[in-house]
Amino acid sequence: MYYEEEFPVRYYETDQMGVVHHSNYIRFFELARNQMMAAVGFPIWVCERDYHVMIPIVSVTCHFKHPARMGDTLRAVAMIDKVPQAKLTIRQQVWNQNGELCAEGEVLLGFIDSATFRPCRCPEPLATIIENHLGDR
Repeated sequence: MYYEEEFPVRYYETDQMGVVHHSNYIRFFELARNQMMAAVGFPIWVCERDYHVMIPIVSVTCHFKHPARMGDTLRAVAMIDKVPQAKLTIRQQVWNQNGELCAEGEVLLGFIDSATFRPCRCPEPLATIIENHLGDR
């Protein structure tokens, strides 16, 4: 499963040197993840509202490769390689308009029953959507 979202670097995302602050890459990852879910017809709020399952972040890794700067247009990418059971791993990348990899990482998400706050399995409709989109590019 593959998704990408393009957007300009905004002034407030940069530091005094005009470079994107490192904390914003986590936000860029989230943008791509959330938009990917919406694009396949299963936005996160549907999971919470209709299936009573929350999807919290368990861990995030981010490796910085090339600075993104004010004036750049970025492309945030989210990729899922396998159908989740109790956890969902999403590989993420951020590229600039010149095709330079600015950052890459991985986000591990869990599934939690919203009534009990106990771990649960991925809702079946979401697992099916992911399975049907594996290999998309």
